[in-house]
Amino acid sequence: MKNQYISYNESLQYLQKMEKKYPNLIKVIKIGTTYEGRDIILVKISNNVEEADSKPALLYTGSIHAREWIGHELALKFIEHVAKFATVDPILEKSLNESTLYMVPCLNPDGYEYSRKHFSFWRKNRRKNYDGTYGVDLNRNFSIGWKKISNTKSNVYGGEEPFSEAETRAIKEFVDSHPNITIALDYHSQGNVFFPAHKFKHEAEIDGTDMNALAANMNDEFAKVTGRKYGIHRGKPPAVLISGSGREYYYSRGILAMVVEVGTKNIPDYMKSMSSSIHENIPALKYAFSEVVNYSALAPRRVDNFTIKDVGSNCVTLTWDYELRDDIFFEIYRSTKDKDACNKRTMVGISGSNSFRDSDLESSTNYNYTIRAVSKKSGYKSPFAPVVKVRTKLSEDEFFKIVFASKDTTGYVGQYTQEQNRAHFGVNSLFVGVNKSKGVCDAVISFDLSSLPKDAIIKSARFYIYPMNRVAAKIERYGEWTLSILQKDSFNDIADFNQIDSAKSKGHIGRGIKSQHLTQGIWNYWEFSELECSLLQEEIENKSVTFRLDGPKTLPEGEDSQMMQFDIGYGRFGGGIHYRPMLDIKYTVPKENLHLEASCFSTISKDGIKDSLKSGFDKDGEKVYGYIEFDLSKLPEPNSNIITDCALKIKNKNVPKKKSDVRFYVELVELDEVGGFEDIKNREKIEYIGYEVAENDLKNKEYQYFKFDTLSRQILDKMHQEGKKLKLVIKPTSSLGAKNRVIEWSDDVALDIKYIQKRREPLNSPKSIKITKENKMIKLTWDRVEDSALKGYYVVRNSFHPPKNFLDGVKLYGGKDNWTYDNFGSFDKEKYYAVFSYDETPNFSEPVVIKYDPLEKY
Repeated sequence: MKNQYISYNESLQYLQKMEKKYPNLIKVIKIGTTYEGRDIILVKISNNVEEADSKPALLYTGSIHAREWIGHELALKFIEHVAKFATVDPILEKSLNESTLYMVPCLNPDGYEYSRKHFSFWRKNRRKNYDGTYGVDLNRNFSIGWKKISNTKSNVYGGEEPFSEAETRAIKEFVDSHPNITIALDYHSQGNVFFPAHKFKHEAEIDGTDMNALAANMNDEFAKVTGRKYGIHRGKPPAVLISGSGREYYYSRGILAMVVEVGTKNIPDYMKSMSSSIHENIPALKYAFSEVVNYSALAPRRVDNFTIKDVGSNCVTLTWDYELRDDIFFEIYRSTKDKDACNKRTMVGISGSNSFRDSDLESSTNYNYTIRAVSKKSGYKSPFAPVVKVRTKLSEDEFFKIVFASKDTTGYVGQYTQEQNRAHFGVNSLFVGVNKSKGVCDAVISFDLSSLPKDAIIKSARFYIYPMNRVAAKIERYGEWTLSILQKDSFNDIADFNQIDSAKSKGHIGRGIKSQHLTQGIWNYWEFSELECSLLQEEIENKSVTFRLDGPKTLPEGEDSQMMQFDIGYGRFGGGIHYRPMLDIKYTVPKENLHLEASCFSTISKDGIKDSLKSGFDKDGEKVYGYIEFDLSKLPEPNSNIITDCALKIKNKNVPKKKSDVRFYVELVELDEVGGFEDIKNREKIEYIGYEVAENDLKNKEYQYFKFDTLSRQILDKMHQEGKKLKLVIKPTSSLGAKNRVIEWSDDVALDIKYIQKRREPLNSPKSIKITKENKMIKLTWDRVEDSALKGYYVVRNSFHPPKNFLDGVKLYGGKDNWTYDNFGSFDKEKYYAVFSYDETPNFSEPVVIKYDPLEKY
């Protein structure tokens, strides 16, 4: 197998041949010499390569860790691809004309060769340390966050000081002298995950969306080739982030930087797995190369203050700040998925102004938006605005509930860890799958459903879980991870592996996640079908539901692990309680019926007003109108009841004697008083109710139902709130004209109304929000909202703009206390905090917002 991988000397010979074959495209330069005397080579690739340093550039570094051979191998294959298609592929040709590739196929030549020839698991370089040991981890030898450790034998020993090694000094000096670099990709193995750079603050950065979008768009390129999806993960909280990484150094120089971990093994089967990884990464790298110019000074500037103007149940209006110019337009992207691509697949519109209205959305649904400015002249695009997150409002008959997994009944059970299984609940992680030490492992996730009404009717549901790490899922395209609801009577000990593994399932939820689609750092969710919603609904009576998440049960011969790790929010290695598994449930409740009889009705014609209900045409062909009034004060109190359905119920007494084209309409009208025929004839019509009825429909003297459409129902609801009377007119029409065609309607005329009990208006906003510093954290306090309907407060942080929606930022707290801490909030970073109050529905109040200024004393 190793013979299929190229040696370092062979790669140098290959690059020299390519330079001779493509002198205008490729230039090979030496940037340093290793401890053992090998040349560290960088390849410049650009049309008119002598001008390469004057163009925006992408830096590629590979195999900084000796045993991670993919970086070296992919670089050579990508160089070959670029040379072959430089004049064939118009996208690639455009990129080569305006940008440059700087490629270091192997940043650790000594270690790479040692790994090839002596010890394949070797990671460091081959310098001889002061105590006779060998090797420094080059990816811990950069200056940002560098930490000195005493154990020189450690695989992560970072050297005596930053840049003590020839390899790291070489790349540092090159990067420092080339400010044209806008994107840096550092290729590693293993894990199939992108690790965007960070600033050790664990807060959102202005270019965080750029890095996530770059990774997600590369993911879309993988999907076209292999169907595979990589994770996107910035890492754990600051205390345990890696130190001294090249990625962070490049980022400190203003470069968008990411580590790309490829494959499931460091040195995989070349023909089966390595070649697949190469094939999927070539178009992804081509895409990344095309983005280089968009992060240069040639591109339009980033859109400012991208935020929410208004939110409805099926629409969102967005606004932003930007100088309006004829040569600039804006692309708006939207997705319901976490860290999704921002490309043609997710672009929902363009705008020439500073606002955009996105309509036809689903109610009570999470949406993520971002935007780019685009130059009409050059086609260059700006960096992305930070993602805006929003949840659309509930429809009239809807409620929602987000339920977090119960700590003490959420954990994993292992086949070989029966004695410790009880200790796996409520801490650290869920291990799901199979490996040699733990055997088969199933996750158990339980939710308390007692906060849902007993008569709740579930309309939709999603189960969310956060994948922390997929490195131990080592086998390509093997197995899937499935979610199911367990029958409560099929187990009695939640910590017993045998009981849980053999427990009967009521049904599987959604589709299983195949191994090639496992990610880390991107919220996974299972969507419930209508049938699966009914299964969940049945569990409300039990006041709780238990899910089993399981993966592969066996291992192929010679393999040791196919194990996935998910967060439960608690414990030393958890990401915090906001990473708990959760159920997002949208539901309604049974509707109550009300039969409201007309308070008065009359017939209005040229001959006057009569106490009957007729409509049609008189002997002279003049219209005869039926007029109906309803006293809406007899309906339930409007602030806590909402009308969901309404229909006018009416029946005719007489039957037409001959066929004609007469039709009858019901109109909702605005009238102060009915003084006579002219008032009705010249009335202001608000809206038609339902569909028209033809004379032929009346022959059986059956009830006719004029159903209120959405607008009519909203008008009725508003009239109810304002204490107005509902006024309807039955109007006859005919295309040919008619005479003596009068229908007499029964006195039995009424409104059939359906309504639900639901609080209509949100609570008052919290007041007097304050910032203090306590226990080395930012503390927020606010005055309590004195209202019996209060269920709690919701607190979010946004680093870029005042949050307008409770979803628009990082959630810090949800509960009844009137204070909270920002556990990871940096003291030296400006940000906004917003506090919302909410009720049972939940309706969220307008936010109370405070800005944190690092220069101010708190």
